[in-house]
Amino acid sequence: MKTTLTIDDDVLAALEQFQRDRNAALEEVLYQALRRGLREMEAQPRLRGPFRTMSVDCGTPLIANVDNVAEVLAVIEGEDYR
Repeated sequence: MKTTLTIDDDVLAALEQFQRDRNAALEEVLYQALRRGLREMEAQPRLRGPFRTMSVDCGTPLIANVDNVAEVLAVIEGEDYR
């Protein structure tokens, strides 16, 4: 079956580079890319595991309770803040 296909310049450049690297016909490289892409599109998406964040010990806090904003600012900015 013959079909006219318009290929973006960047895709054509990548196909031609692949063709030169493999010393293959452009048509063969195009068919291989299409087949691989179609298989990937049909495949089930890979499920990723839950994201885990590593915990880090930051040492003893300077303030036991951060509910009092004035106390926190006094510690951070100095007693002159009060």
